[in-house]
Amino acid sequence: MTAAALHRRARAVTVVVIGAGHAGLAMSHHLAARGIDHVLLERGEVANSWRHERWDSLRLLTPNWQCRLPGLRYAGPEPDGFMTMAELIAFLEEHARRTAAPVHPQTRVLSVRPGDGGYRVLTERGEWRCRALVLASGACNLPRVPALATALPPGIASLSLHDYRRPEALPAGGVLVVGASASGVQLADEIQRSGRPVTLSVGDHVRMPRRYRGQDIQWWMEATGLLDQRHDAVEDLERARRLPSPQLVGSPESRTLSLGTLAEQGVRLVGRLVGLRDGHLQFSGALRTHCAAGDLKLGRLLDSFDDWAHEQGRDASLPPPERFAPTPVPASPCLDLDLARGEIASVIWATGYRPDYRWLQLPVFDRKGRLRHHGGVVDAPGVYAMGLPFMRRRKSSFLHGADDDARELSAHLTAYLAGASAGETNRLDARTSFASVLD
Repeated sequence: MTAAALHRRARAVTVVVIGAGHAGLAMSHHLAARGIDHVLLERGEVANSWRHERWDSLRLLTPNWQCRLPGLRYAGPEPDGFMTMAELIAFLEEHARRTAAPVHPQTRVLSVRPGDGGYRVLTERGEWRCRALVLASGACNLPRVPALATALPPGIASLSLHDYRRPEALPAGGVLVVGASASGVQLADEIQRSGRPVTLSVGDHVRMPRRYRGQDIQWWMEATGLLDQRHDAVEDLERARRLPSPQLVGSPESRTLSLGTLAEQGVRLVGRLVGLRDGHLQFSGALRTHCAAGDLKLGRLLDSFDDWAHEQGRDASLPPPERFAPTPVPASPCLDLDLARGEIASVIWATGYRPDYRWLQLPVFDRKGRLRHHGGVVDAPGVYAMGLPFMRRRKSSFLHGADDDARELSAHLTAYLAGASAGETNRLDARTSFASVLD
């Protein structure tokens, strides 16, 4: 279709929401409640990433009782279970159906640019004009894969988190999993159980038990208010937003998955991957330091939980405090691995994700290419974000965190629209922040 044809087909709406995952659906609910006309533009289907970009056995890390969106919460027979991907997709589809969310599926956004009185959103199916914009396309669009992945010798499979589906699809032979956050430890566990030898490359990580003193760890995180901690109450917000996801797994038996349990299963622990030279993988010698730091942070977290339980008078109703054994570290961890020896047939890069904003043609990025926002209020008039890590609260990227963020940001958006329409604001440039209206 020509640019002229797309221009002729431009449609107008007050707000365009990009993405129909849980964050976009939560925002849609609150916009509808405020009587603001809007559309959700989705590149695929509702819950598209969960459908097509995750491995087969993945379950949510949060228990079912914590699965809630505005207007819908889990009401099944297993509140302490963990949703499979199929169950989560059905949950999000049900929410979209109940709220009659105005989703336009199979509508990939090609570009977003400034337009008269707002923004022009060009898609594969035509153009939209809007006064305000919500970026709800998620934080896990593009896997982070280090540049050295391209230097792996021929014959060694290299897979990102988007590529991996199940152990049986891997070539025969050993597997190196790079990264020890939630995804890395889950894949190391699954692949080792399939009979393939696994080496796990470990850097900074967050160790966390599945249950503590008789309650799921998420119960403690929620009850103590840690998940509600606000972005403007954190001393080093940039660091908090970069924290790895905790080493948790959602399993029917609610088991704890740690580096220690993986080592007991036969997973070989090595340090952070730092280089590849002449066919040799090189690992940091700081494995013991990283593990000691993870153990120390876990102890501090549990101390804070115990202090809360004591202050709230809950000690008598809970099992007594407990502590976990230090992470076992090999006396002489492997520092150099010769790929020519053939013990590694596949490398899986469990090194995280990043958002994909290549279509966003607005001056809203910092020098590192990260979206500039203040609690989800982007540095452009009438532009908002949803679903990013620690965006407004520590829980912002979780399913249950979207409701509070969408409620507050939709209120801010409403105030922006009212001010602009009443002529109460001056013409604002792309650097203007509306953070003062939030609280």
